[in-house]
Amino acid sequence: MKPWTRRFLQRWLITGFFALALIILLGNRWVINSTDAYIYKDWALMPDNDVGVVLGTSKYLENGKPSPEFRGRIEAAAELYQNGKIKHIIVSGANPDETYNEPRAMRRELVKLNVPDSAITMDFAGFRTLDSIVRAQAVFGLRQFTVITQRYHSYRAVFLGRKLGLKVVVYIARATADGGYGSRNPPREILARVKAILDIFLLNTEPKFLGEPEKIQLTPDATDT
Repeated sequence: MKPWTRRFLQRWLITGFFALALIILLGNRWVINSTDAYIYKDWALMPDNDVGVVLGTSKYLENGKPSPEFRGRIEAAAELYQNGKIKHIIVSGANPDETYNEPRAMRRELVKLNVPDSAITMDFAGFRTLDSIVRAQAVFGLRQFTVITQRYHSYRAVFLGRKLGLKVVVYIARATADGGYGSRNPPREILARVKAILDIFLLNTEPKFLGEPEKIQLTPDATDT
């Protein structure tokens, strides 16, 4: 390869790298800045919604220890229910095989925290955040609901919901074993926010599975249980 050709390619590679980095940075800023007003840490300040959607995550970490993020989401959902901020809970997650089932694990833990089984609906096709948000409207008929997840994940969840025309807010769950909220912003999530923009505005991505509509049965006196 001739020297001038090598220099030309190097310039293009460097330019492309910085262009990609700028796109990722601006995409993240857009997702965060446009959703921050809909994210709550104090349940008392939140709007009341009939339904809360808990986004799925594994009950255990890769090292086999209990996941503080899983526990945080369960405790946050139970807290909203017990304080009358939601009347029903959808636990939305993946169940790729008989050995791994996020919705069932979430339901069991919510029942242990005195949430009635009748106030819980399992969504077994919440394979991705997009799937959980879209299915909340398309399958369960919701136009307005509360999402329960960690802060770093909350921006993308609200962004997807709001850009799809849904009135979505998030209650932030604790993220660490000592009960803290954490400041972790995983590299995967940074890229996932850009993917969310592409899914909505360019790719028109659909959920992996929709299925038939399912009506949520609200228990009138659920919060008095």
